[in-house]
Amino acid sequence: MTTLYTDAYVVTMDDAGTEYEHGWLLEDEGRVVAVGGSDPPETDARTALNGALVTPGFVNTHHHLYQSLTRARAQQADLFTWLRELYPVWARLDAEAEYAAAKYGLAELMTSGCTTVFDHHYVFPRGVDGLIEAEMTAAEELGVRLVPSRGSMDLGESDGGLPPDSLVEEPDEVLAETERLAALYPELVVAPCSPFSVTGHLLRNSAELARRLRLRLHTHLAETVEEEDYCRELHGCRPVEYLEKLGWLEGDVWCAHCVHLSDDDVAAFGSKGVGVAHCPTSNLRLGAGIARVRELLDAGVPVGLGVDGSASNERGDLSFEVKQALLVARARGGPEALTAREALRLATRGGAAVLGRDDLGSLEPGKSADFAIWDDDWLFSGAEDPVAALVFGGPSTVAGLVVRGRHVLENVVDDEIVREHRKAAARFEG
Repeated sequence: MTTLYTDAYVVTMDDAGTEYEHGWLLEDEGRVVAVGGSDPPETDARTALNGALVTPGFVNTHHHLYQSLTRARAQQADLFTWLRELYPVWARLDAEAEYAAAKYGLAELMTSGCTTVFDHHYVFPRGVDGLIEAEMTAAEELGVRLVPSRGSMDLGESDGGLPPDSLVEEPDEVLAETERLAALYPELVVAPCSPFSVTGHLLRNSAELARRLRLRLHTHLAETVEEEDYCRELHGCRPVEYLEKLGWLEGDVWCAHCVHLSDDDVAAFGSKGVGVAHCPTSNLRLGAGIARVRELLDAGVPVGLGVDGSASNERGDLSFEVKQALLVARARGGPEALTAREALRLATRGGAAVLGRDDLGSLEPGKSADFAIWDDDWLFSGAEDPVAALVFGGPSTVAGLVVRGRHVLENVVDDEIVREHRKAAARFEG
């Protein structure tokens, strides 16, 4: 059915940065048909938005949904200490807990304007099946777009890695399971965890598998100074150099964090088209540092935003990450380092580019009708510029959320989601 949305401040995020102060959007069969600022077409179904701000739906480029079960742990820890404390807890994960965590985490993200979520899942306790299927079921029930991944760890403590041996897998089993899931979910991403938890053998073979199946690749990279020291000691080179040796620096790859990049690293990412998932709150929480977003953008690197897991963020809110990205860029480079609209672009067009999606991230004819409706009198009152008000004044909660043309926000207003999540989280206490 064709639906016309009228009386809105529409931010298209197209190449020209077009915005319509008194705009409208025409949607049909889950696609944007047209957007404009005057003379809306005649349609049977019309929805007046009463001056609300409409933006493309946010794209979360890095998350760990299961981690909402273990929030506020290891409160003064750096990354490696935090992981060592939490790995044994996460070893209790099963499909029932994964489903509860995914439904809760996705619902939380949806209220912050998120219509597309990439989840980096790499914890697979031995003998446990159905984890990816569980989170995909949760996403389908909520109506949000979830891009799944098959992560992996095969470098345990006994071989110099960080995860306990009980959580590592055999490489051949990882690759076989990845190929099985790819047949079920064509958008699957091949996502070994990190250079300090995955062998070079599995990293290289994962890249070969991904390219044979035409899938994208993702991993954590250059998050902390400890990781750089670890890579130098174990592999004799820096993290980016290590990935390059393994054939990972290509345009089908994006990496999470990338806080500690040299000038040469930034240039290599730009020339190869390697994307970055910028996770400012998680990086601040763990004391990892501030990513060089201005330099990455100037080098032509695709940059999107990621909440990261709710155990290193404590909040699954991408609207908050938009504000955080703006603030940390200015903390690093001064008040001109990033504009409000550039920060919003990271969450929309930037995220779509990082995921390799040309159907998301902007409101243009032919693209998916994924958009957020923001109507907060407290947020916008007194602000001449609603876009700046949304970014500077965030975080904010959406008044409406549309995914593939379907209104989905009502799917998250369910006390049962929280009850089941608390029940599952109680199993991870102590």
